[in-house]
Amino acid sequence: MVIAVDFDGTIVEHEYPRIGRAIPFAIETLLKLQQERHILLLWSVREGDLLQEAVDYCESKGLKFYAANKNHPEEDRATAARKLDADLFIDDRNLGGLPDWGVIYHAIQAKERGEVSFEKIMMLSGESKTSRRKKNFFIRLGEMIEKNKGY
Repeated sequence: MVIAVDFDGTIVEHEYPRIGRAIPFAIETLLKLQQERHILLLWSVREGDLLQEAVDYCESKGLKFYAANKNHPEEDRATAARKLDADLFIDDRNLGGLPDWGVIYHAIQAKERGEVSFEKIMMLSGESKTSRRKKNFFIRLGEMIEKNKGY
């Protein structure tokens, strides 16, 4: 999959234009997705030096994006379409906010295996906090996969 990932509020906490503290498991999850041969694009409001700071921050953690704010490294931003050609966008401004990085990872894995739709997983992850305390995500995911096998 081609996955576009926001920076501020998604990989690091919002401190724009400064770089905020790392969001737990963001870099680790993205590195794991990259190891599994997903193509990662950095998609940020940052431009110029601020974008380069974000790229450098990620590279200092071992994460090298295929491209930043474009579909391909050689793409000319002046003439290219502004819309990225990605299968998935990970952004804290999504409807419902940014799920936990563990939820994101397992949702992508379940989608890749065709077990259940990404949308259903995200709906499940958005249950109230009290219901989440009763059963952890993995138990709920397993129950949902079992329930939807014939779907």
